[in-house]
Amino acid sequence: MTSSSDEENLITHLEALRNTLLHCVFALFIAAPIGFLSSNYFINALIRWSLPSGLSKLNFFSPMEVLVVQLKIGFVISFILVFPYIVREIWKFLMPALHQNERKFLKTVVFSSTFLFFFGVLFCIYFILPMILKFSMSFTTSSLQPMLGLSNFINLSGCLMLAFGLMFQFPLLILSLVHFGLVSVEFLEDKRPYIVVLILILAAILSPPDIVSQLLLGIPTYFLFELGLFVAKKQKQKISNFMLK
Repeated sequence: MTSSSDEENLITHLEALRNTLLHCVFALFIAAPIGFLSSNYFINALIRWSLPSGLSKLNFFSPMEVLVVQLKIGFVISFILVFPYIVREIWKFLMPALHQNERKFLKTVVFSSTFLFFFGVLFCIYFILPMILKFSMSFTTSSLQPMLGLSNFINLSGCLMLAFGLMFQFPLLILSLVHFGLVSVEFLEDKRPYIVVLILILAAILSPPDIVSQLLLGIPTYFLFELGLFVAKKQKQKISNFMLK
């Protein structure tokens, strides 16, 4: 009976996971036309904002390049639009297995996760992209002139926007691990050098293959890790003081 019950529970969880994934994919599908229709405006606005004064336009080198670029950036826009819904669906999937206080904490994490994702994307657009392009323009000489391609620029922008949105979840990851007792603050402090290496590896995976982009992603992520560790430590001290009373 126990084996049969465990098997039924596993099947139920797998079906719930499948439904959650289907809902997320369906949401992306619904948002795709909005993302594609707004992609041209977004690309032009991104180019005007990001390009330094010495570089006023980009180039495309194949007949279908612009369409492919619009599809790529349309997917990025769609994912950004439905990210709050995706997080909400994941929360709904996890909620039945949690206690009341854990549900309250996870609900706070869901709202904070959405805020940090959008903040990471905006941080990338407003600060990181112009900084990278300005840095690349510093190599210009009288015999070495830039001619940037649209596809390369959009690939760089899309990868970095998603990477910053995801890596800005790091404080919430630290808080969740400590809150649910999976790791301790002392363990994280002791393993800080290894976490730095992990952050650099993740930055290398998520960002384009150049050291500048990887460092620009890795350095803020490390500070976010320290922020999450600081908040987790304060939260732990608050709980300890409450229990002593």
